[in-house]
Amino acid sequence: MHASTQAPLTTEDQPVDNNFTDEDIALIAKALSHPARVQIIRLLLNKKTCIGGDIVDVLGLAQSTVSEHLRILKASGIITGEITRPRVCYSLNPLRLNHFKDFLGLVLDSDAEASNADSACWVSPEKTQ
Repeated sequence: MHASTQAPLTTEDQPVDNNFTDEDIALIAKALSHPARVQIIRLLLNKKTCIGGDIVDVLGLAQSTVSEHLRILKASGIITGEITRPRVCYSLNPLRLNHFKDFLGLVLDSDAEASNADSACWVSPEKTQ
């Protein structure tokens, strides 16, 4: 049975925004799953805003390829693009990134290991190395 994707992510100590669904998390993770898109994020972290043509120059990829990567990042909500004809100025969307950060915080929470230690599915970190 497929779990509901609208349920809020929570731990007993730390609620996460109720409007952030499993689909949201998957969309952002997928958007970050390509090295060129990660490079675009790093570029925007350093410059705050960037014209699409400048991103093409830095990445050294075809303009159409960079446009597709930017489209995927925009669709995920990680970046925004403001049109100032004939250019598009891209910037990060910190709110969207904070939602993903909150989710990763839940995954990496140090209390998670203690609560999972009694679970039949828990694997000791020593066994994974």
